[in-house]
Amino acid sequence: MDANSHFLDSVKKQFLYYKTLGEKAMAQLADEQLFISLNEDTNSIAVIVKHMHGNMLSRWTDFLTSDGEKEWRKRDGEFVDTYQSREELMAKWNEGWECLFNAINPLHPEQLTEIIYIRNEGHTVIEAINRQLAHYPYHIGQIVFYAKLLKKTEWDSLSIPKNKSGDYNAAKFAREKSIKNFTDDELNKLK
Repeated sequence: MDANSHFLDSVKKQFLYYKTLGEKAMAQLADEQLFISLNEDTNSIAVIVKHMHGNMLSRWTDFLTSDGEKEWRKRDGEFVDTYQSREELMAKWNEGWECLFNAINPLHPEQLTEIIYIRNEGHTVIEAINRQLAHYPYHIGQIVFYAKLLKKTEWDSLSIPKNKSGDYNAAKFAREKSIKNFTDDELNKLK
């Protein structure tokens, strides 16, 4: 597999991993907890999802042919809590991710050096993907952290549980060396 094909494969797995991580964090909360904002300077999980949804639709709709900051996007409105239910929130979450995967799944390795624009600034497709691969996990980290703060019962760890690093490493080093994406095992744990 050439480097560009490997990159595309890795990107798809990482986006899926972070999508799943966010879903597993939100699933641990009661519906009303998704809408809690601790103060005026923090966004609820619902608002974070709304922002991600708006960003995803803007960036990934007509990804290769139109500016990633669409004229119809109302970014400031993404930070106003308007979702009414978990179902609405999850529908928007899934719509955003579907838009992303519909844009990256058909990409071919030779397209990675094409230039696309975000706010009139040129990016290679690789740069644009990396930009979002940094942006979405940033927000998913916020979702996970917030969910851990809001959870009223025991938190089901989404990574290596506290004080279990030794066990985790022992299990990893007990296996034969292999070449694979880190998400292969992690996605199985999150299922």
